[in-house]
Amino acid sequence: MPLAPSADPARLRFSVLGPLTAEAAGRPLALGAPKQRLVLAVLLSRANTAVPVDVLTEAVWPDEPPRTARKNLQVYISTLRTLLGRGDGPDRLVHSAAGYLLRVAEPELDVLRFRALARAGRAAADSGALAPAARLLRQALDLWQGPPLADLRRSPAVEAEAERLEARCLGVHEDWAETELELGNAAAVAEDLADLAERHPLRERLQAARMNALHLSGRQAEALAVYDHHRQLLARELGLEPSPALTTLYRRLLTTGRARPASARPAAGPGTSLLPADTADFTGRTDELHGLLDALGGDGGRVAVLSGPAGVGKTMLAVHAAHLLAERYPDGRLLVRLRTADGTPRPLPDVLAELAALTGRPDDGSADDGHPGHAPADPARAAALWRASLAGRRMLLVLDDAPGEAAVRELAPDSGPSAALVTSRSQLAGLGSVHRTAVPFLAPAEALDLLGRIVGPGRIGTDRAAAARIVESCGLLPLAVRVGGTRLAVLRHLPLAEYAARLADPTGALDELVAGDVAVRARLDSGWRDLTDQGRLALGRLAALPLSLLFTLPEAATALGRPERVALRTLEALADTGAVTSPTGEVAAHAALYGLPRLTHLHARERTSDLA
Repeated sequence: MPLAPSADPARLRFSVLGPLTAEAAGRPLALGAPKQRLVLAVLLSRANTAVPVDVLTEAVWPDEPPRTARKNLQVYISTLRTLLGRGDGPDRLVHSAAGYLLRVAEPELDVLRFRALARAGRAAADSGALAPAARLLRQALDLWQGPPLADLRRSPAVEAEAERLEARCLGVHEDWAETELELGNAAAVAEDLADLAERHPLRERLQAARMNALHLSGRQAEALAVYDHHRQLLARELGLEPSPALTTLYRRLLTTGRARPASARPAAGPGTSLLPADTADFTGRTDELHGLLDALGGDGGRVAVLSGPAGVGKTMLAVHAAHLLAERYPDGRLLVRLRTADGTPRPLPDVLAELAALTGRPDDGSADDGHPGHAPADPARAAALWRASLAGRRMLLVLDDAPGEAAVRELAPDSGPSAALVTSRSQLAGLGSVHRTAVPFLAPAEALDLLGRIVGPGRIGTDRAAAARIVESCGLLPLAVRVGGTRLAVLRHLPLAEYAARLADPTGALDELVAGDVAVRARLDSGWRDLTDQGRLALGRLAALPLSLLFTLPEAATALGRPERVALRTLEALADTGAVTSPTGEVAAHAALYGLPRLTHLHARERTSDLA
């Protein structure tokens, strides 16, 4: 959680909306060598959120990290801890299994103040308080001191973060312009937007605001010329026509003596929800949920990734968060699955056709009959049109069970206030600037709570020890706890102790975790198929280790029959899929402990036996 604000004159101040700077008690801090500054820049860009070690490594060494990268990173972190200090509160820079987290309060970091002012300005505008809204939005824009992180953008990861910040700034600038137009300050808007609109000629909302400002200032010919230039540029660069909204505005300027500001804020209430129903017994995930709501409930234009093994509850968390974000995304919230029921990745044209049908947006017209919902003949063009259609809307897109980065790049918004919430078994490390959350297994108390909600707290109370053994044998995997609970709810006569004994038997546990047409084994099968041949071979060999016991890198190397450096890369690759866990904190590779989740362990033994 962010540190509580205080009036301490010695409080640190950080800036990323321009060159990276920091000061304490009004005096600049020397931030060290460029690589150390890169680490700080990434931590500040994701302030109050755990940043995985591999993300920091990629930011500092984008090409090929040296063998000493992890050790060097630890040195940079240690130096930053000393530089930033602790003060009287909790540690400012902390480490957990999810990565490094830098605690920063809103008054300490300019980008946090920017987001808070932007949120307040938009809320004021939505309530009709236009003058305060314009003032708050202007204060947000005045925090910018130039291109963000301009001195560190040779790192692709920092460049991606800086581009995302610039996109947010553009959105706030458009909000400010539309609000000022509503207040009748067209001349000031026309002057302010001149350079900005020329630097971003393809941004339709910005061009619409400039056209309105010029027209309302009595400069109709210039307003019409803006549209004509934009239309020609779209046709030449992208082979597209202006959006219907911009074309309608152009026609209005031709036929009326006064234009109405073309606000991107919807006039109607919240848009359609095309989400699965929320889960009545949603349990736990408090920190992960708060992180999502903070990441996606701000200025928009963000991509968030929920990663974890099959059955850990990524989709349930994503749907729950999407329901809670209804007011923030008034143009609609929808979920589209990127795999078929058996786990096979869906072709991009099929997904695009579904999105077109769900949103009522025509596809690229090159399908057989030109009707929405048919697979487009040119997927790349259709994907570009889809992303362009999101730029002027505030929509939340849930991309469920992404098989890899490519589909996310094609479907997620790349500008504007819309956002994407992605679930995936992998962390999708190839995506640059995203908010990542590794969804963990349930804590024992959470798993017991979930089981009690399904079978009834009274029944749990009759034999709480057996209930604890049940959730432990389920490996604290939410899907398994839910399936086991459903089975118990149906078999009312089955004592908890007897079911606990069945699940404790390694040879029959997966057979017990079936409820109707939902089987834990089928979900684990899908995760198994996702692995490479080498990954399946390695997991099968690790499954020969003792059940539910942690193991070291040397023990893994022996089981795999590989040198330790190769074994370490194998463990890290399996950890990315959730097949291997490491409950220890940051330690040297030889001191780290690893484990296989219980049901993954049993399933890998089963599949390896089938192949023998």
